[in-house]
Amino acid sequence: MFQLGKTIISEDIIKKDFLCNLSACKGACCVDGDAGAPLDKDEVAILEEIYPKVKPYLRKEGIEAIEKQGTSVITEDGELETPLIKGADCAYVIFNDKQVALCGIEEAYNQGEISFKKPISCHLYPIRVRDYTEFSGVNYHKWQICDDACAFGAELQVPIYKFVKEALIRKFGEDWYAELEKVAETF
Repeated sequence: MFQLGKTIISEDIIKKDFLCNLSACKGACCVDGDAGAPLDKDEVAILEEIYPKVKPYLRKEGIEAIEKQGTSVITEDGELETPLIKGADCAYVIFNDKQVALCGIEEAYNQGEISFKKPISCHLYPIRVRDYTEFSGVNYHKWQICDDACAFGAELQVPIYKFVKEALIRKFGEDWYAELEKVAETF
């Protein structure tokens, strides 16, 4: 672990490799598990605001889940998340013609309908950020369904922090990321 400003960072994000391999996993992170994507408080209002523009990109099941549960949900633990379809798929998930799971929010973004790419937790994955009173923990979340992404990243020598560069800059800023690159050079 090392510190940059008000973040405590796991060395794994520098030492481990990762590169999404959607042809192998088919976007399993959007459909596996028992929880929705974690949301920041400000993202709740954003999802409510953009939903009318995202809705045309969503599947019927996703629309039904959102209209029943809301554009976001609060878990029993008080955490904010995206709603799920019958406790499985994220309500915002869509599929391409090869049955690869994609994000309906990101598709609306790609089509120029909205300026919000997707929840930061999705954009940062496999990094998870946990906010504490005095600092934020920046950690690598290892999940077996991403083994192909780890192998692909190792093959192409793409460390996690480079794979999620855009998301890290979105979350922490360009200066923070430049400092992270300096630290990475020392490893």
